[in-house]
Amino acid sequence: MPLTKPNQQLRRDLKAIAFNLEQSCVDLGKLAKKLSDGDAIALMGLVGTLYEEANQLVGYADEVKNGRIIRAAEQKK
Repeated sequence: MPLTKPNQQLRRDLKAIAFNLEQSCVDLGKLAKKLSDGDAIALMGLVGTLYEEANQLVGYADEVKNGRIIRAAEQKK
């Protein structure tokens, strides 16, 4: 069954946010190379958390695709 437009948009949004998080992780990783060891380790811990959250968003996008998460129709005002 094809996705409804609201679910298509939700899936696109989730994937785009996950991609932006991953790109931020790449940038933070480059920055970490310029820091002292202690600061770099702390920053890489944060990067790891952001990667996990990006993966979780991709998982949600897959659940939308498979129909396990559905965006409810917006109520008219």
